[in-house]
Amino acid sequence: MVNLVAAQKPLLHGLMKMAGVRPHMVEIEPGTVMNFWVPCETVEKPKKKGDISSLRKPTKPVVVLVHGFAAEGIVTWQFQVGALTKKYSVYVPDLLFFGDSTTDKSDRSPTFQAECLEKGLRKLGVEKCTIVGFSYGGMVAFKMAELHQDLVQAMVVSGSILAMTDSISEATLQRLGFASSSELLLPTSVKGLKALLSVAAHKKLWFPDRLHKDYLEVMFTNRQERGDLLEALVVSTKDTNIPNFPQKIHLLWGENDQIFNQELAHNMKEQLGDKATFQGIKKAGHLVHLERPCVYNRHLKLFLASLNTDGAPK
Repeated sequence: MVNLVAAQKPLLHGLMKMAGVRPHMVEIEPGTVMNFWVPCETVEKPKKKGDISSLRKPTKPVVVLVHGFAAEGIVTWQFQVGALTKKYSVYVPDLLFFGDSTTDKSDRSPTFQAECLEKGLRKLGVEKCTIVGFSYGGMVAFKMAELHQDLVQAMVVSGSILAMTDSISEATLQRLGFASSSELLLPTSVKGLKALLSVAAHKKLWFPDRLHKDYLEVMFTNRQERGDLLEALVVSTKDTNIPNFPQKIHLLWGENDQIFNQELAHNMKEQLGDKATFQGIKKAGHLVHLERPCVYNRHLKLFLASLNTDGAPK
């Protein structure tokens, strides 16, 4: 029987190419490769059949969209790409163990993800960017902004935190009624996926069980490695320090986010200081960019436009 989610992938890929991005594999280092959706205008067609496509540097301000834990890049950001490509060079990576990105290294930390992302972007000719991170991708984005301030000029973060401390992890799981992060974020059954969606979305989403089953098969691959990513995500509260970020950071939040609620967002804004701003979006939960894409895109574009010409990524 045809997997409905898998069958829709070629359609989504076609829509993304029409929106102005196409996939490109980057070898980060031997044994580690990452897939990026890159601006079509940066890809030079090979002169001869069999030659490898070469890449040009982006000519517009660069925006990097970093996905969360339940789906790969273009599935997560399918409603944002087309809204941005006219004015921005948009890059959408698949983090390691999502999509076709993989590594033979044993490091599963957000720092390793951030370092691989940074290396990949530089290999693609990106010198400065604004990074937009959702959930798990937000934590990777924070780490990249901390370590590579010359590359990351500004940030937009949705439904994420600076670091998943053991105290936040325990309190969040207890509040949501899950025994572990894997139980929440790596469901193994239709019932588990429905439970994840029920806490991630503000409005109750209805899909036939067949579609839930197909989604589980297609989107929740590399389960062992992703479980290791979740384990490596949690750090001791005692070992957590708030970095001094020089970048502008915009927190763009679903007001009904049950996973990382507004209280966490406002606390983080206070910790980040004067460089941070907050915008809540009504009638939206953790999946704010999917639930209310038009409102989300409007606020996102307003922030991007507010970055002054001198500081804007090029």
